[in-house]
Amino acid sequence: MNVWKLLTGLCVACVAAPLAAADLDYGKPGEPVKLVIGHPSHYTAIWSVHVLHGKELWKKHLPPGSTVEYQIGLQGSVIVNNMLAGKQHIGYLGDIPAIVSTTKEDVADVRMVATLGLGHDQCNVFLVRNDAPRFRDTAEAVKWIEGKQMAIPKGSCADRFAEVIFQAGKVKPAAYLNQNIEVITSGFRAGKLDATVIWEPVASRLAKEGLARRVLTGVNFNELDGAFLTMRADLIKQRPDVVKGWLNAELDAQLFLSDARNAPEVMRWVKTYTTGMEDKYLWAALYGTYPADQGGSARRLMFPFVFSPEALALIDKATTFLHSIKGIHVAKLRPEAVMPQFAQQVLSERKVATPVGNVSALPDAAMSQ
Repeated sequence: MNVWKLLTGLCVACVAAPLAAADLDYGKPGEPVKLVIGHPSHYTAIWSVHVLHGKELWKKHLPPGSTVEYQIGLQGSVIVNNMLAGKQHIGYLGDIPAIVSTTKEDVADVRMVATLGLGHDQCNVFLVRNDAPRFRDTAEAVKWIEGKQMAIPKGSCADRFAEVIFQAGKVKPAAYLNQNIEVITSGFRAGKLDATVIWEPVASRLAKEGLARRVLTGVNFNELDGAFLTMRADLIKQRPDVVKGWLNAELDAQLFLSDARNAPEVMRWVKTYTTGMEDKYLWAALYGTYPADQGGSARRLMFPFVFSPEALALIDKATTFLHSIKGIHVAKLRPEAVMPQFAQQVLSERKVATPVGNVSALPDAAMSQ
């Protein structure tokens, strides 16, 4: 399977609506349940699913006899459409596809139930060609974009951050092309592109392969990116025991990720469930230490688990962006699109405070430990 096609999974401003799906039957509370989980392979902010999968954390929280199938979506829109069609029941999605999924209630009702991870440099990574000038500061880097050739997957979290950069510097590239990861990579190799914004681990791969240079991130603009856990509303209605069970397993995964001593095991699971990406790129995406002049941050991911004020602000910003580009038909999500009560209840019952943890940047030497 082409890894670059897998990595296009965050560009889902437009999702083709399948035929309306009737409510599914998940059985009665306490009975075994068969779940299908959809997730992209590579986007770093959803990597808790790899830990949950590898360690089978759900087994101690779901009714005995339950089964779980994991399906990788070639792109975020595939996961959204599968959830709408009833082929998948729980989705691990970046902020853009998660929001889109909740706006198709005429097809099927999907809700956001928890925050997976928030960061400043998981999607919001700006790269330039290697022979670009060494910029003195953020303002100079932004000004350089004026009149340049830039490509990006349109309708994605990267597109949203690029618009933040353009507005902050009042700049406009000569070309702002809608290209996928494979074409963007080829463009840098051929010297046809000046800049892009892209997500991890693609950003680390482009930089470490010497195809582009990282110059700034959401750190420079205090702009968050992130991912959210989504579930079908019929599952939530029929099986609140399963909702809480899965959230407990997800909490276990986030707590595990937050302990730096677990980094080698985390990477083992990540490598098991991803393809076509070298170990050093995967490590750099989640644990890599980047300098301040590249928009580096000591904290690569934070786990509020619940819908913290920061998470809700990100949802609002991303919703506004999607509506502005006609990616969704609403300017504001319906109130029930975000259901905070289950995650809040799980934290309360387990006496865990939010944020539940963080992933901190680690030295490269830790990768071989």
